[in-house]
Amino acid sequence: MSNEKRSRAPSAWWLIGIIILVTILPYVCRSISPTSPKPIGWNEFEQQMLDRHAVDSLDVVNNEYADVYIRQQFADSPYFRNMTHPVAGKPMEPGPHYRVNIGSVEMLEKKLDEAQKDLPATQRIKLNFTRQHSSVIDLLGWLVPMVVLVLIFSRIMRSSGAGGMGGGLSPFNFGHSTATRQTDANHSTITFRDVAGMTEAKQEVMEIVDFLKAPDRYTKLGAKIPRGVIIVGPPGTGKTLLAKAVAGEAKVPFLSLSGSEFVEMFVGVGASRVRDLFRQAKEAAPCIIFIDEIDAVGRSRSRGAFFAGANDERESTLNQLLTEVDGFGTNSGVIVLAATNRADMLDPALLRPGRFDRHVYLELPDPLEREAIFDVHLRPLKLADSGVDSAALAAQTPGFSGADIANICNEAALFAARRKSEVVENQDFLEAIDRVIAGGLEKKHKIISPEEKKVIAYHEAGHAVVSWYLTKVDPLIKVSVIPRGKSLGAAWYLPEERQIRTAAAFTEMICASLGGRAAEELIFGELSSGALDDLEKVTRQAYSMVAYYGFDPKIGPVSFYDATGNQESTFQKPYSEATGRMIDDEVRLLVTSAYRQTMELLQQHRIQLETLATMLLQKEVVYKEDLEKILGKRLAPNTPSGVGDEDRHLVVVKNML
Repeated sequence: MSNEKRSRAPSAWWLIGIIILVTILPYVCRSISPTSPKPIGWNEFEQQMLDRHAVDSLDVVNNEYADVYIRQQFADSPYFRNMTHPVAGKPMEPGPHYRVNIGSVEMLEKKLDEAQKDLPATQRIKLNFTRQHSSVIDLLGWLVPMVVLVLIFSRIMRSSGAGGMGGGLSPFNFGHSTATRQTDANHSTITFRDVAGMTEAKQEVMEIVDFLKAPDRYTKLGAKIPRGVIIVGPPGTGKTLLAKAVAGEAKVPFLSLSGSEFVEMFVGVGASRVRDLFRQAKEAAPCIIFIDEIDAVGRSRSRGAFFAGANDERESTLNQLLTEVDGFGTNSGVIVLAATNRADMLDPALLRPGRFDRHVYLELPDPLEREAIFDVHLRPLKLADSGVDSAALAAQTPGFSGADIANICNEAALFAARRKSEVVENQDFLEAIDRVIAGGLEKKHKIISPEEKKVIAYHEAGHAVVSWYLTKVDPLIKVSVIPRGKSLGAAWYLPEERQIRTAAAFTEMICASLGGRAAEELIFGELSSGALDDLEKVTRQAYSMVAYYGFDPKIGPVSFYDATGNQESTFQKPYSEATGRMIDDEVRLLVTSAYRQTMELLQQHRIQLETLATMLLQKEVVYKEDLEKILGKRLAPNTPSGVGDEDRHLVVVKNML
């Protein structure tokens, strides 16, 4: 916080103190006023005043006490002189002159009647009843609300001051942008050296940074800097990390905020924040604006229009954003960098050339990129002298994103710390990979009955046997019946780096998923609820084969998949009810046929199934070496039927489509 802000605080508190002092001053003066009535007892009041008929009137306050006013003719009496006019020659004070506690109103009225029974009505004491509050209560009634308002106001101003560039909770800055500006004090320390993999994506973004540093090299050729760059990719692939690298490398003002910060319940606030954001960017040009999760504000206007109406606040915010990025006004020197994992949700007008000229697509890293990412995240770790093979770790983590790899390295360090080790070893990384894949630590002390453990063992053995003899299924490396996370057992596969899959590969994957349920039915003659996850996966894959990939001959080579995602906003499916029933029938036929083939395969290899299940009950974890001893050497992928050892019966699952 600057010295200027610190100097403002004392002046504000001085002003608040003056206001409070002016407010309570009348009450203080009233409490110390010299004209305040003199308190007396009841006996003195009765003997010196009431019996002598010296009382002119009584003001009964709150039915508790009475203020006494003395008659004018008794002003010169020695008893009343000091109280009614203390200075000789001055007129009588207006009063009240005395104050007496009355006990009760009934007793007071009784005493007055007894003392005045012989007096005419014109000379009787005037009796008034009033209700008053004390000065302290009045003071608190003014002071407490004022203090509460001051505290609330100071809290709001403090929150708005800590909220970035003027947005926050302040009522005066409610329509201002909440973007955070990167300055020399809080600039990003991440550079392109810290971004591993993503070679093509880095090249496209580095070109923009280079344009900002040396624009003459491009402008002399007639090139124009892109107005906007949108980074699209699955979660965890490094979209925000790439933006942080741009902030660290560009050496220009960098404004960052989330797309949800534009969306408010109040009409017009989002559009006002967009205008204020670009106003700040134009004043600091050349400047980069980074909008993370832009789908929160850039969602297609055609979706939900029936429910939201034409004057939806989100739509007006998007319209203002479209105008600011590329509208009638000039917007030179401002580059908009955006990131999202839902590009199919964005409005087409936002993605057109002139607004976002460059689209950068990030994908899950390949083996070489994963190795480079491991090298980046292994730098800060204290590794064992034997070292850690990043290439081997990359080979064991197919389909992992950069965020997953960072999590594995952190979990490995935590495993080493849990062992009270001084260094991180290779076994820690293997444990971390297992934890990330299975979703938790091993629960070796979880109470499972022997009957349930036997069912789990045969279930996992069924998965292992079926996937071992089907060559198009990913290689199996380990089977376990130790609970992890929500699962009671698991089979670990090593997915191959494939871009496409054939219909036969999909069918064999369905058979492998049904292996656990088929093994339970074959051995125990009944089914359990343990196959819920398998059935969900099988159903999803079967519908994809029939309705999306065009693998079913009866449905034909058509696909009902919508890459734009517009089907989410429609009330009907893109096919008729008859076609829907046909799809359901074909999916059911596909799954039941695969289940029948899986059952036949397990019947032929029942001995291996029981042997593997027995070993699982004894060892709890069976690795690839033990699997080869029981099931034999696994055939290479795409091996034709009949090739292999004569004592093995390979069942090739035919295409049942």
